[in-house]
Amino acid sequence: MKIEIINTGSELLLGATLNTHGAWIGDALFRLGLRVQRQNTVPDGEAITCALQEAMSRSDAVIVTGGIGPTSDDLSREALAKVLDLPLVEDPEALRAIQAYFTRLDRDMAEDNNKQAFKPEGCTCLPNHNGTAPGVYSPPELSPKQNCSVFLLPGPPGEMHPMFENELIPRLLEQADSLSESWSQPSIQTLRFTGIGESDFHARLNRAFSQIPHLEIGYCARPGELDLRLIGNRNSIEEAADLARSAFPKQCFSKSGQSLEERVVELLGKQGKQLSTAESCTGGRIANRITDVPGASSVFTHGFVSYSNEAKQALLGVEQGLLDQFGAVSEPVALAMAQGAREKSSADIAVAVTGIAGPDGGSADKPVGTVWLAVSTSKQNKAVHAYYPRGRENFKQLVSQKALDLVRLALEP
Repeated sequence: MKIEIINTGSELLLGATLNTHGAWIGDALFRLGLRVQRQNTVPDGEAITCALQEAMSRSDAVIVTGGIGPTSDDLSREALAKVLDLPLVEDPEALRAIQAYFTRLDRDMAEDNNKQAFKPEGCTCLPNHNGTAPGVYSPPELSPKQNCSVFLLPGPPGEMHPMFENELIPRLLEQADSLSESWSQPSIQTLRFTGIGESDFHARLNRAFSQIPHLEIGYCARPGELDLRLIGNRNSIEEAADLARSAFPKQCFSKSGQSLEERVVELLGKQGKQLSTAESCTGGRIANRITDVPGASSVFTHGFVSYSNEAKQALLGVEQGLLDQFGAVSEPVALAMAQGAREKSSADIAVAVTGIAGPDGGSADKPVGTVWLAVSTSKQNKAVHAYYPRGRENFKQLVSQKALDLVRLALEP
């Protein structure tokens, strides 16, 4: 079944409003075994008519969000009527529902709200219990080719979501059944990796993946992280997941879409251990990511932000001699920071970072982007060097990702 989404509103294209409808609808339909084939965002006005015309010519169902309010730029009803070549007629029941809504609010109904009770002739108004805009349903037989249903839904999520679930889904599933398609709820699994790039991953596994039947794969790369999305039947997904984990066993930190910080908190909790952090160049980002996870209070003790050399000495006990001899961004200082954080917090494990975020402060020996990271436990103290010549924001994200991964690797068997 071919399903297309049209999101209307100039504010979406101007960046004034974030469009969340596509992701929400796509996820909701996927869970029912239905797939969105295309999504389009158009401004208010004549563009809605053109987009609707094109979508109906190639789809079995079109879902339109927005454009059914009371103002002059709400034109989705008019666009649908034009494509169907049908007049707009008033729905008395819809009008009574709008009037009742204003009565409940103890407000006068404006003349412009009458517009919302209109629909193309032969269509059905969908009740809106959370606002003034009834939705509109056009059955397939009204379309030019008699094969495409259209749903007009309100733009506000608080109105769109209930109408989608209560009014759209039953009709869409009935239409899918009538198409006699063998559709069933697909399986999906998201594996997450760190320390491996998308191109390297693809080069290593693409040939093997292509030989697995009934498998769809997708990649999503973020700073320091790669998602592998597997869609298909369970056997195909299990085979692909096993291949990926075997190829990159140390880099795979989640088989269920967990974030790296969630995985670290989970490992700490299972082992009954506590973590502290000592941060210079990341300014507290590692601690922030950890404390974003529910339950972090039972596994996280201290977050030291020692940005200056004086703070490194006062908070963590880093010796002046180390700073003078090796500099703040060095292996010995990173190790001393991690050891100091663990000892002063009585945590089981501590991670420390010290680096040069830029744009100033670099040198020939230590260019901007240089960072030293260290992990300290009762059994080992380990430091690693990394180089991330990025802007400050990406640099901080990459360093925090590397630091959390060092903690994960120290905790995993």
